[in-house]
Amino acid sequence: MRAPHSLMRPSLFVLVLAGMSSLPCHAQNAKPEPPEDTREFHLLWPEGAPYAHGEEETDRPRVFPYLLPEDQRNGAAVVVCPGGGYGGLAADHEGHQIGEFLNSFGVTAFVLHYRLGTQDYHYPTQLADVQRALRWVRHRAPEYGIDPQRIGVMGFSAGGHLTSMAGTLYDRKAYEAADETDQESARPDFMILCYPVISMSTDYGHKGSRVNLIGDPKVTPDSEAARSVSSELNVTDDTPPAFIFQTMEDTVVPAQNSLLFYNALLEHGIPSEMHIYQKGPHGVGLFRADPNTGAWSNQLKRWMRGNGILGSGERAAISGEVTLDGLPVSWGGITFTPEDPDLPTTTLRIRRGKFSAPAESGPIVGKSAVTFEASIWEQTRAPEDGVIRTDRLSPDSAEPLSVAVKAGKNEVSYELKSR
Repeated sequence: MRAPHSLMRPSLFVLVLAGMSSLPCHAQNAKPEPPEDTREFHLLWPEGAPYAHGEEETDRPRVFPYLLPEDQRNGAAVVVCPGGGYGGLAADHEGHQIGEFLNSFGVTAFVLHYRLGTQDYHYPTQLADVQRALRWVRHRAPEYGIDPQRIGVMGFSAGGHLTSMAGTLYDRKAYEAADETDQESARPDFMILCYPVISMSTDYGHKGSRVNLIGDPKVTPDSEAARSVSSELNVTDDTPPAFIFQTMEDTVVPAQNSLLFYNALLEHGIPSEMHIYQKGPHGVGLFRADPNTGAWSNQLKRWMRGNGILGSGERAAISGEVTLDGLPVSWGGITFTPEDPDLPTTTLRIRRGKFSAPAESGPIVGKSAVTFEASIWEQTRAPEDGVIRTDRLSPDSAEPLSVAVKAGKNEVSYELKSR
């Protein structure tokens, strides 16, 4: 009797496996060659980089531009430094993905492929590479539609350390000037540091990054070589503003690195913001799959907008009064949101019915939407007088509120109704 067709399948499968087992071992284990990288790039030193050992790709630092059409860019630019312990480059989730992310809200990006300790390049080579990248972008700002005063640097892990060096050691001469590009300033206008290596002189530092950067496997945290590149020790009153992202679960580069740097920025009065999330291992990148930790990128966009990085405009002084149901608002806030989504919003606190701001911290000149958060419960103690959040004078108002902020001093008043 002929065996059912279904019973014949295992023997055929065995034959296939037997055929595969006869293949040479290297054919079974061979890894596919990575596709050729055809992206546009620019060598930082076309005629040869300082400290170069040869002419291979790893000897020639470069930037990969992520450009935008004129009608989509806002004039800000960021040099991106992928991490990798100064021994490699996490070119996808800390490079390519970041370039595309920055493009998504109008920022031009340049991903930097700097030289590495594993290729026998050590300090000050990496500092030279990031200084040159910032000068290179600033020198070509008109060509790319970039504001030369809105050029920042962003880095992850060891790339975060390189970012912190760019922001604290921009006036340290890392190489000899080669051309007109080197007449530009190497100071970034802002820093974005993501789970950064900061300290090379404490036990919180990352040993692999320290060894790869300095080049001595016996280098100790208390050495002068380590202290000279410990960024928490190099903050000054002229260090640029910073945004810092970190997680508590990071055991590779502990959060103490970020805390040390933030405290140094705080001591020098540098405008900065830090977000430390509970969850997330080291090297997460954007991590937008996680609705909590992945929110850091939205916080970054808000910080950049709020600090005038995405767009800048003239500010004006303003003062005013706000009542709710006939009583002065005892506690609340008023927010001015410009029509241009790249310009900074301005929120002022309302106390005892009044608010005010001088020109340096007032709203942007031009038309802005106006929204309120307001409470009079302190005066009435009535259950119905909870906090209201509104963009209208009353529930019956057909249109949301707006104001035309003019240059100079502005005085306004609003009478809100909750019912």
